[in-house]
Amino acid sequence: MNIVSDNYRNAWESYWSETSDTRGEAIWDADPSLTAEPHSELLLPYADPSRTIVDLGCGNGTQTRYLATRFARAVGVDLSHAAVEHARRAQNGAAVEFQQLDLTDTEAVRALHDRLGDCNVYMRAVIHQSEPAARPAVAAAVAEILGTEGRAFVVELTAGSRDVLRRAASDPAGPPPKLQRVYHHGLKPADADDEEIPRLLAEAGLTILADGETALAQTEYLADGTRIDLPARWFVLAGK
Repeated sequence: MNIVSDNYRNAWESYWSETSDTRGEAIWDADPSLTAEPHSELLLPYADPSRTIVDLGCGNGTQTRYLATRFARAVGVDLSHAAVEHARRAQNGAAVEFQQLDLTDTEAVRALHDRLGDCNVYMRAVIHQSEPAARPAVAAAVAEILGTEGRAFVVELTAGSRDVLRRAASDPAGPPPKLQRVYHHGLKPADADDEEIPRLLAEAGLTILADGETALAQTEYLADGTRIDLPARWFVLAGK
């Protein structure tokens, strides 16, 4: 059964197909110094850096390439073929690997684990915008890739992000261009309830080792020049 709908798959494919290779054109393509770097500092006390780290929902690979500097190896996977092509073009000799992967495809996820062994996982803002029917499978993919020895850093937008996005979209001039593109392609940020994320993680057999509140920096700004930072919650997780 195909859990991911054609509409959802096509929305991401069209978004990345119409996005250039310019750094920061995607609203979430923040510099790693604001994202993967501080996130790595939260994960590394719990994780073995000699293990591969898999970046789930890697997009154009900006964070994956940074993660390759902190872990033995980094592999980025994304639902969108166009996103993976962006990532490969920007690879520039970095010791990273990119592949297309549907996280709800249980057999494909298991095959990745069989190939790489127990891995660490980095997942930034994937569950909250996934279709409701797909969210349990996405959480289960994290658990599958971790196995027993890997550790994960998962960060997801909270309900507070909806208020920030609503304010940005209600500007008299309309939503900022990068946010407008997200809505134009039918993508739905901050769609999951706050209670849903930890419940899904627990149901997947994941144990929360640490968690906290943060904000995910975006590459877009409000009309007054303020950077859009979206409230989020992070989790460091262990498998079964």
